[in-house]
Amino acid sequence: MDNLDTVIAAFANRLRLAHHVAVLTGAGISAESGIPTFRDAQTGLWSHFDPEELASPAGFARNPTLVWRWYAERRVKACAAQPNPAHYALAKLDKHVPRLTLITQNIDGLHQRAGSRNVIELHGSLHRARCMADGSLHTTWDYAEELPHCPDCGALLRPDVVWFGEMLPQTALEKAWAATLDCDIFMSIGTSGVVEPAASLPRIALSRNATVLILNLEQQTAARPPLFTINGKAGEILPRIVKMAFPV
Repeated sequence: MDNLDTVIAAFANRLRLAHHVAVLTGAGISAESGIPTFRDAQTGLWSHFDPEELASPAGFARNPTLVWRWYAERRVKACAAQPNPAHYALAKLDKHVPRLTLITQNIDGLHQRAGSRNVIELHGSLHRARCMADGSLHTTWDYAEELPHCPDCGALLRPDVVWFGEMLPQTALEKAWAATLDCDIFMSIGTSGVVEPAASLPRIALSRNATVLILNLEQQTAARPPLFTINGKAGEILPRIVKMAFPV
């Protein structure tokens, strides 16, 4: 295991020279803001339900009111949470590098609230709903309505998130592939790296000779350029990396 300061300094030196940085974030970065992961959110009443009853097309067809109650509760928690230092560090990095593409598996909107601009949401957003009739997206609806309907046509709305058995949105996925193939720095932050297709992105970046950082609580801290791995919390490590790379 390498010294943490040494690994941070070595990666920051490469980050300083980057032309295009691609970043993949997962549940770990949001957990530091107090947002429970999908599984951890199944407490109390929700612990009695199979996950697919709460997050699948079949579950929604059987009981849309139940599914909407689940997502309404999650949206309230996301709105109450605040971006943490990791979110702000990525927003700061966005201002220093020529190009930054932020790819997230999270649906809470914290990256945008922290100031990040070019955010690709692979799994959708708690803050959008989709019309079941025409697929149109809505960022506002009658939040008091237990079973929301489209403000335009009256058809049933569904949360605009990716459920079990559904494909990731094609446009978002294509943008994520393109950024991964083009970047010279790839950062994987707070994600387990086991859920495809996002899990393959760091490997693809490495195969294209990009410098890759994997930061989560399961890694050992080591520098084996072009691969850097750090065991730690994103909210503690990312600000240090960005400050070292861009002191001003």
